[in-house]
Amino acid sequence: MSGGLFALLDDISVLARAAAASIDDVAAASGRASVKAAGVVVDDTAVTPRYVEGIDPKRELPIIKRITLGSLRNKLVFIVPAILLLNAFLPWLLSPLLMLGGTYLCFEGAEKIWEKLSGHGADAELEAAEKDEDEIVKGAVTTDFILSAEIMVISLKAVLDEGLNDSFWYLLAIMVVVAVLITFAVYGTVGLIVKMDDIGLALSKRESGLSQRVGRALVAGMPKLLTVLSVVGIAAMLWVGGHIILVGLEETGWLPQPYEFVHRLEVVVHDATGPLGGILGWLTNTVASAVLGAIVGAVVVAIMHVLPFGKKAEGESAAAH
Repeated sequence: MSGGLFALLDDISVLARAAAASIDDVAAASGRASVKAAGVVVDDTAVTPRYVEGIDPKRELPIIKRITLGSLRNKLVFIVPAILLLNAFLPWLLSPLLMLGGTYLCFEGAEKIWEKLSGHGADAELEAAEKDEDEIVKGAVTTDFILSAEIMVISLKAVLDEGLNDSFWYLLAIMVVVAVLITFAVYGTVGLIVKMDDIGLALSKRESGLSQRVGRALVAGMPKLLTVLSVVGIAAMLWVGGHIILVGLEETGWLPQPYEFVHRLEVVVHDATGPLGGILGWLTNTVASAVLGAIVGAVVVAIMHVLPFGKKAEGESAAAH
């Protein structure tokens, strides 16, 4: 009897260790997958603060909370089940869908540059300030859907590329962890950014001289930080979008030459620059991806805004509103 009990306890111990190992594997894979999607995460973090510009400060955090819940719904209810089903039944569709999302990122980045150069950006900011809260949340969650889809597909491909366990439930566990981790990381950072000036103002009113200096520095630095985030967001869109297209063209076999050229150039720079080879090689790939992203984005911007039929559609849309 005691022998049977000890055998049972031993089996339970083995199962517990296996479960713990599986949890560790999921956590490690989730972390690596999140890092792979870092470029789009930076983009998402940089884009979101503009949705609450000009809003009553008391409503900033409630709006961000609503966007956070919308982002989680996007990932957990729609995106994760969809990409796992695609991976199970139509895996060849993942790369084209990722490239489509990459094209959208390139368009978003190039469009922001076009708006700044053409003066359309100020009109867009004025329209945004006039929207009510529901419209703001709807617009932010819609944009988040595209970025979240990119994040989750990149994360899934990162896990698959490592040759790890590709069972449905294992992948589901990783995707859920990545979805929750990235969502709270992005919107927690966004909430901190948009309230940073309030924190600075509160610190500036304290008796401590150090607190006052830190508070004034935060208040004065926030406009600069938002400007930097805007630039970083645009650069991230072009870089990530261009890289997705570059890799996708090679993976699908549609046009492998651009990727092969960039890869050879990266290797040459890496081998020729000694200790700095790793950084400069990566920078070479990044710049090449951003250039491709800018080209693709400019073409789409021209189709949507510059060419006659694009202007006509834009005018009809404005008239409808």
